[in-house]
Amino acid sequence: MPPSIVFIVYVNDTSQATRFYSDLLETEPGFRVPGYVTFALGDGADLALWSGRFDGLDPAVPRTGEVCLALPGGPDAIDRRFSRWAQKGVRVVSEPHDEVFGRTFVVADPDGNLIRVAPVD
Repeated sequence: MPPSIVFIVYVNDTSQATRFYSDLLETEPGFRVPGYVTFALGDGADLALWSGRFDGLDPAVPRTGEVCLALPGGPDAIDRRFSRWAQKGVRVVSEPHDEVFGRTFVVADPDGNLIRVAPVD
């Protein structure tokens, strides 16, 4: 069995963060206990929301890491996803632009954690 990987995002309120990520990712969590929720992202990869490690995260504090959602479909797919998320009122950190790896943008969750959308490599 190949190893799996879990990306952990620290949040203040797992219920609020679960609603946010469920809406953004258009999926429901696969595992849920108080203070810890996971979303299956594909073969052997999960996104976990955890409130048990840090209290009082300040959304204004810059984050040095980010979760990246890699989308197929090229630049148009990236721009469509940005439009859908912007209509939901998600806090935009960086609007769609071209980088060396392709079209990308960055938003933030309610705790200030960064979410990048970029093309599949």
